[in-house]
Amino acid sequence: MNSKVLMVLRILLGVFVLVFGLNKFLDFMPMPELSAEAGAYFGALASAKTMVLVGIVEIVAGLALIFNKYGALMGLILMSISINAVLFHAVLDPGGIGGAAVLLVLNCIALYGYKDKYKDLLAG
Repeated sequence: MNSKVLMVLRILLGVFVLVFGLNKFLDFMPMPELSAEAGAYFGALASAKTMVLVGIVEIVAGLALIFNKYGALMGLILMSISINAVLFHAVLDPGGIGGAAVLLVLNCIALYGYKDKYKDLLAG
């Protein structure tokens, strides 16, 4: 893929996770109505302060991807959040899976863009 395209997609991913990370603290986007099971699960995550940690990771990862500093590391860390978001929506809130799917696709593209950084990590 063209390096300019990868750069634009990396910055788009960075802005995407930065906005959602900031939303966990500033609540500027309304939370959609969740099913009882999804609400209970999300409530448990919120009461255990897990969502605070997720918000911090999203903010740091978003800034790292936007400024291309430690982007390869943050892309790997962000992958766990991406997969969990997709699984949450696939199992508990299928109607809201669109944003999580976009997050996962952008994260995979960012990891592909940093593939040269992972050669030593993946060497046998």
